[in-house]
Amino acid sequence: MRDASDRVRQAAEQSVDKGLDGLEPLLDFKLVHLSGVTVTVGGVVLLILIAVATWAAIWLMRRTLSRYATRNPGVNQAGLYTFTRVVSYLFILIGLLTAFAAIGVPIGKFSVFTGALGVGLGFGLQAIFNNFISGLILLFDRSLKVGDFVELEGDIRGTVRAIDIRSTRVTTNDNIDILVPNSEFMTKRVVNWTYNSVYRRIRVPFDVAYGTDKELVKKAALEAAAQVPFTLATEGDRQPQVWLVGFGGSQVNYLLVVWLNAEASRRYTSVMAAYLWELDTALNAHGIEIPFPQRDLRIRSLFGLEGQAGLAAMRGEAIEHAEPSAKQSIDAAERERLSRNDAQADAEREIREERARSEGAQQSTADSKLSRENRNGRD
Repeated sequence: MRDASDRVRQAAEQSVDKGLDGLEPLLDFKLVHLSGVTVTVGGVVLLILIAVATWAAIWLMRRTLSRYATRNPGVNQAGLYTFTRVVSYLFILIGLLTAFAAIGVPIGKFSVFTGALGVGLGFGLQAIFNNFISGLILLFDRSLKVGDFVELEGDIRGTVRAIDIRSTRVTTNDNIDILVPNSEFMTKRVVNWTYNSVYRRIRVPFDVAYGTDKELVKKAALEAAAQVPFTLATEGDRQPQVWLVGFGGSQVNYLLVVWLNAEASRRYTSVMAAYLWELDTALNAHGIEIPFPQRDLRIRSLFGLEGQAGLAAMRGEAIEHAEPSAKQSIDAAERERLSRNDAQADAEREIREERARSEGAQQSTADSKLSRENRNGRD
């Protein structure tokens, strides 16, 4: 090794003394000769130049496409990202092949390299190769795109920011970057919240005390939904709904079912908190009790009275006239509107849509069959 460095130094000194004409011996100087492959100083210099040119071409291509995306907001960003990645990989592949040829490695020698790569994969590169192939599948399959909002195992939610060679970068709403190996998207369960549509529906659970007017509960919940700016619509098929879903030990269980707009569908936790905040405000405004686990002793038959009136009669106190019940605060027309069973109406609507799609598919099949028969008859 020391002899080789001394010879390179001597060749360099001679080249400087002779000027440009002396560069040829330096560039032709042999550094390595192995298995019929000779690596010269000129080949190494050319290898460096090819690497720089490849990097510059990739940088220029990405910068050009980035400017194009900025000037054309309507372009398919996910498709453009996939194109950029694939072209970058092609540039790298072409650069590698050119570099090998430049240092004197013929294409036929790649069979040896392929065999060595196979041995490497068998001894420890399986994970890297698996992640690389999985990344290519993600780019072409389009089941996961940059900009999608995904939910991973462990209740982790975030936006896909980049699909790289080894891993995919997911940024949570708390601005935490999570690097997920590409292979996990192929082998584990992943919920893509924005796969087909950016609109999502959430179910906000809340409880009220027994004996509360359900129409009044529905009115309060709808008022709460209307106060939250994330609600997609207040009328139509995607209007907020209130479902009675269960009876607990000391409470009645409800769900506020709301369709979210595109911006809110990526912020599950904060949006859920926003609806709970407004629900608490609306329920308190209507005097609706939010219960907690308790046991009440009630005497229902004392003097034909109950509640505060029965307690006052037992104590010998004057009985105050009870305030009008909450039911009287809703007029007949509004009560009729609020009395609709939202869960039943939603299920019936989905059944009708499913039947319509099925009938449309059957009609399309029948039309296609009739068209083929007509063509065969004319022939």
